[in-house]
Amino acid sequence: QVQLVESGGGLVQPGGSLRLSCAVSGIIFNIHGMGWYRQAPGKQRELVATISSGGISINYSDSVKGRFTISRDNAKNTVYLQMNSLKPEDTAVYYCNTRLGVVAYWGQGTQVTVSS
Repeated sequence: QVQLVESGGGLVQPGGSLRLSCAVSGIIFNIHGMGWYRQAPGKQRELVATISSGGISINYSDSVKGRFTISRDNAKNTVYLQMNSLKPEDTAVYYCNTRLGVVAYWGQGTQVTVSS
C-alpha cells in the first residue's frame, strides 16, 4: 500500500521559514520522481516543485523560484520542501505526490499559514 505522509506545516510570520517533509512507503522510492503541490482556499491545486528520482532534475513554479528548495533523501524515503522568505500568498495546504504509471498518489496534506 502506497502511503505519503506530510509533516512540518504550521503558522509562520511573513519572511519566515518552514521545512516540510513527506515520508513515503509502499514503493521503491529511489526510482520515482516526487512533487510538491499546494491548494489555497477557493483555488485549484497547483504545482510547486518537482524532483527526479536521483535528485538531478528539479523544477519550480515561478511563484516560488529562488525561495523554495526541494530535496530528497533516498536512504530515508523522504522528500523535503524548504520554504524561505514566506509570503501570505504562500498560505495553502501542501501535498506531496508521486505517480506509478498513470496512477497518482497523494498525502493528506499539511497546512501552511503565513500571517502576522
